[in-house]
Amino acid sequence: MRTFGEIPGIKVGQLFANRRELHDSGVHRPLQAGICGSADRGAESVVLSGGYEDDEDLGDEIIYTGHGGQDRSGVQIADQKLVNQNAALAQNAKKNIPVRLIRGARLRSPFAPVKGFRYDGLFDVKRYWQENGKAGHLIWRFHLVKRASG
Repeated sequence: MRTFGEIPGIKVGQLFANRRELHDSGVHRPLQAGICGSADRGAESVVLSGGYEDDEDLGDEIIYTGHGGQDRSGVQIADQKLVNQNAALAQNAKKNIPVRLIRGARLRSPFAPVKGFRYDGLFDVKRYWQENGKAGHLIWRFHLVKRASG
């Protein structure tokens, strides 16, 4: 079942040991993918865990790299397309739907948890665009801004 916005009983800052706990709680359903959503309805949640070298974590603002174009070792080898999960995040920007943000411990950021995963609240997708990434391939970028609580 798709749930947009907050999950009842889950608090900002809550820690999860692994992806299975994220899944079981409903915070982020996929056990591997970083974006949970559908191209027609939008994205429910994203995980920022260091899987893409172009991600930028600025705390309350994030430049999130879209999905796709990587080989099994995580190297960007092809252009990303605005389909599937990337199209889902684009819908969030178009429809003003917030997305749940989860940070993982493997993320190279002062905002990452020490271990496991942490739910860090709702973020708005302010805009999205395509540009050349560090590896020279076209990637989709999503500007996420933390939604004020209250």
